[in-house]
Amino acid sequence: MNATIVIILITCLISWLAFKDNRWFTELILWPPAIKRGRQYYRLVSYGFIHADLSHLLFNMITLYFFGSLIEQFVSNYIGVAGYVALYVSAIVVSILPTYIRNVDNPEYRSLGASGAVSAVLFAFVLLQPWSLIFVFFVPCPAIVYAVLYIAYSIYMDRKGSDNINHSAHLWGAAYGVLFMLCMEPRLIGVFLEQLSSPGFLS
Repeated sequence: MNATIVIILITCLISWLAFKDNRWFTELILWPPAIKRGRQYYRLVSYGFIHADLSHLLFNMITLYFFGSLIEQFVSNYIGVAGYVALYVSAIVVSILPTYIRNVDNPEYRSLGASGAVSAVLFAFVLLQPWSLIFVFFVPCPAIVYAVLYIAYSIYMDRKGSDNINHSAHLWGAAYGVLFMLCMEPRLIGVFLEQLSSPGFLS
């Protein structure tokens, strides 16, 4: 059992407990006043282990399952399994910080879900294998094409602000995943650019 599976199991368990008992939900969700005034800094991490509903949970965990193991193996070769866990947990924090700062005095704001950390893992995969086919709602799509569309959509929806999804966390998580990988192995940028110039389906 690898660390990715352990993260998925822990997230599913905590999310299930929060579904069943609202006290878990209330204590773990990111709520700015509890962090600023109550010094409950753990919420900057705990919010990433609860979800709004089952579909939200499944989407994040299925995505993590398909891309996490490869990234875990790659990162572990450099800095160990603990390094991969550090990538995931730190992505939870980093992806939410801009949103938290914007809403630090907004008692009405709440945020939850692993999407920021999952975006970090997904974009780390895109950096490694930009032309790999991934399936988006059962439709095959090159990873780099999906990444561009994902970023464009997230920027548009973040500016529009018409739903309850934290698109900012998706963007910051994606950027952090790439930066983490490049800090760990700077030569990846050269490998990425070389792969980008040679699409696999044209070879």
